[in-house]
Amino acid sequence: MSSGIGSRDGSTADGSAPADARAHDSYTPQSGDPSFDVDAYDLDLTYRVRTNRLEARATLRIRLLAATSSIALDLIGLRVSRVRIEGQRRTAHTQGPRKLRVTLPRTMQPGETATLTIEYAGAPAPRRSRWGAIGWEELTEGALVASQPIGAPTWFPCNDRPGNRARYRIRVTTDAEYTAVATGVLQSRTRSGGQVTAEYVIGVPAATYLVAVYVGRFESLRLDDRIVVAAPASLRADVKRALDPVPRMMAAFEERFGPYPQDDCTIVVTSDPLEIPLEAQGTAVFGSNHLDPASERLVAHELAHQWFGNSVGVAQWRDIWLNEGFACYAEWLWFEAAGVESADAAARRAHAKLAGLAQDLVISDPGADLMFDDRLYKRGALALHAARLTIGDDPFFDLLRGWGAAYAHECVTTEDFRRFASHSGHDLEGLWDAWLDARPLPDLPARARTARARTAAKSAPKAASKSSAKASSKRASKKKSSR
Repeated sequence: MSSGIGSRDGSTADGSAPADARAHDSYTPQSGDPSFDVDAYDLDLTYRVRTNRLEARATLRIRLLAATSSIALDLIGLRVSRVRIEGQRRTAHTQGPRKLRVTLPRTMQPGETATLTIEYAGAPAPRRSRWGAIGWEELTEGALVASQPIGAPTWFPCNDRPGNRARYRIRVTTDAEYTAVATGVLQSRTRSGGQVTAEYVIGVPAATYLVAVYVGRFESLRLDDRIVVAAPASLRADVKRALDPVPRMMAAFEERFGPYPQDDCTIVVTSDPLEIPLEAQGTAVFGSNHLDPASERLVAHELAHQWFGNSVGVAQWRDIWLNEGFACYAEWLWFEAAGVESADAAARRAHAKLAGLAQDLVISDPGADLMFDDRLYKRGALALHAARLTIGDDPFFDLLRGWGAAYAHECVTTEDFRRFASHSGHDLEGLWDAWLDARPLPDLPARARTARARTAAKSAPKAASKSSAKASSKRASKKKSSR
């Protein structure tokens, strides 16, 4: 089911782009080229940790959405040595600080396809942005990628638009003492001489910002038959203790959101502390500083993104509350399921704090500077809780499960969500207007001890500690909000 630009590739039935998909995202106007989509990336990377040297080849299968004789790819800080479109010996191209412009063999029409191969190399580094330094980052013993929202071009040439989802094959070769982990399902790990090559495949459509590579001195730990952890051996005991609740989180979220929508579930823990954890497709990364009880809510937040953000994903950045508000509400749902604190209690505490802060934010269109503001996360979660209080537990969770199933691995907008709720039989337009489109903070509906809260209180697992509940109540600062 899709409507508007809520589709897997953002195109219409004839292969052309919808009118509103042909424009650049107003929040990231220098990123992406709306004249085409990339349907598949094949990335072959060789990375030297000691020298921070990346040598790579990227093969892209593209599909035109508008008539054009050239396309622009995003690439930053890495030098291209060769570009070749299938059928040509050599393809004309020019490279600037942010863009690689490739000349097509002729003016190509909407729906036509081409395959191009790009060879490039350099010392990858984060790019500076209004949201801080993002992208490829060196660690003490390795490297990681943290791309949200525009960091992907720091390690591969791409069409960096959130609405352009593609499939990926990623091969990473490193020195043998290091382990490379990438988003996707591990296909093979082979050794040749002093190097090891790992190959991963992402079999579902993924946005560029949700694709990542992690390199470190990792060992592999299994939490259950689905969840694997890559972490330094020195952190083994802390990792087992901190991530012990994850299988129970998975079960709680599957009950509320529907079946886990990704092909894999990998958690990476680095030996370095990180400012924030960050999700990727089927993956999340945490720093060594996130293994304390206070970070349990962050683990729940990143896991929830596999449903909301990584499966059902935004077509444009203005709708980021659909990712972050849902994941924030999942934190409260986890502690409710664990019998620590009801979502209603967490919501009312968050509401009281927001009431004392500036009310200058419209979460359906917060502006680029405020898209990761903690107030957006909390107000988005409160909007969902207000809907739950209005329509009741069973209809509310039916709505969440239906939303996740109808738009699995598709790109959506706030309007898509509102329309879906309406078509599901719920008259919530006034509620959405107040919570999503207006600046003043609305009142929450009357308190209700929900059936789920009562059930959770009677059958609470021992996983979550009181210290975790107290930690979940502390409002993260703007910079510390989990993404």
